[in-house]
Amino acid sequence: MALTTKQHARQEAGKEFDFTRADFERVRGLIYQRAGISLADSKQEMVYSRLARRLRATGIASFATYLDSLEGNRMPGEWESFVNALTTNLTSFFREAHHFPLLAEHVLKAKRQHGTPLTIWCSASSTGEEPYSIAMTLCEAFNTLTPPATIVATDIDTNVLATASAGVYPQERVEKLEPERLRRFFLKGKGAQEGLVRVRPELRQLITFRQLNLLSDDWPVRGPFDAIFCRNVMIYFDKATQRKILSRFVPLMKPDALLFAGHSENFLYVSDALRLRGKTVYELS
Repeated sequence: MALTTKQHARQEAGKEFDFTRADFERVRGLIYQRAGISLADSKQEMVYSRLARRLRATGIASFATYLDSLEGNRMPGEWESFVNALTTNLTSFFREAHHFPLLAEHVLKAKRQHGTPLTIWCSASSTGEEPYSIAMTLCEAFNTLTPPATIVATDIDTNVLATASAGVYPQERVEKLEPERLRRFFLKGKGAQEGLVRVRPELRQLITFRQLNLLSDDWPVRGPFDAIFCRNVMIYFDKATQRKILSRFVPLMKPDALLFAGHSENFLYVSDALRLRGKTVYELS
């Protein structure tokens, strides 16, 4: 059977599905509307790779048909899978380590001054390494597995939230942690669980995991918070979206609260309600 022109082009490019510039632009528009993510031109191959899996999973033969079905709401639950597929979840325990000693100092001071339980929001928890790092920091600061604090950990991606809530990781994910932290905060798997570690239940009890889209009109979190972590998220948003999100963070912060940003993020040119406290750490102006 002779190949059509499009099939031949796909074969030449080594691609299973036809993926046009128009398809890419539609994806860019949809993920911006749903999650506020601004995809650069350079992400076209990444988008093809990740969404091709969704086409295979749904049995749809073309990107155009898949996107038509999405926009027509003909696939219940697929919007969630679409957003999950295009969400980047790069994380590790104690990533950007300079933040955690400052957090420890801050929570001890806040507890002395206010006496009330501490509340912290991790707004992009991914697979859980960040909120568990926060929890370990609190335990170390107060020298107890039951510090006077609660952590709300949210993410738009329901898949990574499931991993985070379970708190089970391959051994290699914790190899760079100090032996004392490994001993104190993790349980080693045995038998069928060999090669895995589980976060201690005391740490998991400090954290409430919830699905949250930062673009949503209603956030299922209630402040005020002693600290908010929003690290390596804003880089995916344009300035208008960054400004909108930061304006909603401000009323959720206690007067002396800290906002932790990612290493390549600068909020000073986005909001005049914040001032720099330390390296990529902000406080209210």
